Amino acid sequence: MSADELKSLGNKAFSAKDYTTAIGHFSKAIEIDASNHVLYSNRSASYASLKQYTEALADAEKAVALKPDWAKGYSRKGVALFGLGKHSDAAEAYQAGLKIEPENAALKQGLEDVENAMANEGLGGLGKLFGPDVWTKIASNPKLSPLLAQTDIVQKIKDIQANPSAINMYMQDPRMMTLLMGLMGLDANVATADADEAPAVVPEPAPAAPAASSAPKQTPVPVAKEEIPEVEMDDEETQKKRKRAESDKHKDLGNAEYKKRNFEAALKHYDEAWKADETNVAVLTNKSAVLFEIGKYQETITICEQAIETGRDLRVDYKLIARAFARIATSHHKLGNLELAIKNYNHSLAEHRTPDTLNKLRELEKEKKEADRLAYRDPKLSDEARERGNELFKNSKFSEAIKEYTEAIKRNDQDPRNFSNRAACYTKLMALSEAEKDCDAAIKLDPSFVKAYIRKAAILFTKREYTKCIDLCNEAKERDTEQKHTEEIENQINRCMFSLNQIQQGDDTETQKRAMQDPEVQEILADPVMQTILQQMQQDPRAANDHMKNPAIASKIRTLINAGIIRVGR
Repeated sequence: MSADELKSLGNKAFSAKDYTTAIGHFSKAIEIDASNHVLYSNRSASYASLKQYTEALADAEKAVALKPDWAKGYSRKGVALFGLGKHSDAAEAYQAGLKIEPENAALKQGLEDVENAMANEGLGGLGKLFGPDVWTKIASNPKLSPLLAQTDIVQKIKDIQANPSAINMYMQDPRMMTLLMGLMGLDANVATADADEAPAVVPEPAPAAPAASSAPKQTPVPVAKEEIPEVEMDDEETQKKRKRAESDKHKDLGNAEYKKRNFEAALKHYDEAWKADETNVAVLTNKSAVLFEIGKYQETITICEQAIETGRDLRVDYKLIARAFARIATSHHKLGNLELAIKNYNHSLAEHRTPDTLNKLRELEKEKKEADRLAYRDPKLSDEARERGNELFKNSKFSEAIKEYTEAIKRNDQDPRNFSNRAACYTKLMALSEAEKDCDAAIKLDPSFVKAYIRKAAILFTKREYTKCIDLCNEAKERDTEQKHTEEIENQINRCMFSLNQIQQGDDTETQKRAMQDPEVQEILADPVMQTILQQMQQDPRAANDHMKNPAIASKIRTLINAGIIRVGR
């Protein structure tokens, strides 16, 4: 499989929370394409989900090294460092990502979580006392263990474990202070309730009233806000800023003209914008949109290639690069270059995966498959392949004949003879399922093609489905308007009747024993509806005629007749 196919499998496994399988798929994909930063990022996420943070960090750093301007790589790195307890380093990773993508919600949340953790670490270390082993410490301390019977204290301990800063809310509870002293190894008298009694409820103290004072109220002295000196830009920075402002002004004018569908005017403004600042890559992608609208697809491709080359040098947003690849793909599609269109859609998805681009790729792949099929179609070559297959069939070289008939089908899948002849080969090789499918395909193409009916009837006979075989032979007789195959059809019906008669006259016990080993027979007999119908048929044999009018019931009754469960003519 390709790296993209393995990545897709990995993503599915990750979504199903099968992280170990996901890691396996991503690892195989990396063996094929070790330069794809997304693969390392996805594997990092899988490792982190298994709390294997060392491996997650290694992959995250690789993703960042391959694509330093990709914000998600820093997010993966932050998660791994956070998991390893390296909070300061995790914060730096999140901050580095936010420099690239300031509004990234995941990076913002990650940084906030790290800062909260760092703040909790600073609470005198008290939060660390409530680690996973706190229950063992409390239970092993005779003065603290009675607290485990008090549900409100137990809940408070759980709250602090979930959020160490919650300790501030519970410090007014004297039992909590005693608990802290005990956990720190200090002696204290613990006020507890008997385990069999309801825990004592400690009321929250009312806020203290301000003490009366005759001293004059002092006005707080305002603290002067520190002035932050403005950083002076050098001449080069000033020039860059001026160029970008001029470029953006023309770009906005071009956008306005584009919306009005004044394409010539829009192109002039975009050209002016690019002259003003040749680092403003968005100008090129906007210009390519205009060229696409007016049908200049080759020029669109050239401009987009320029945008990609310039954008990579300047490390612009990967979404911009993805947009340029997608427009190259749509241009190639318009020009009829389906293979190049598919290739560029894949490049776009590698930069930034969007549902719209993915849907376009899938539709294009279907279109190319159909185009390839039609391009390969040649009825003359199909006939030649079928004739070669016929010669091989006569010489009993059935496997080689199948290859030729398959080639004939590829060259012309509208000729029922190709399917019928291949079915004959499959039947000789006892590949009855494939043979039956080919007969069905031939009948679907030409419902009057009697030979296909006869071949399918032979398959049903071989499968000991005698009643179905008889029904199909009767249908073949109706289709055989010129009565060319009457004798062949009648012979097949007679063989079926003889075989059914043998079953009917066989030993009842042995026949039923064999029949009950058939899963299909077991399922029919276990059906309450069929049980009722069989009882009706036993009481009144004429009831069978009414039930046979229902195709589904008729099929099940034939199966039971075939198996010898239902006896007829006795």
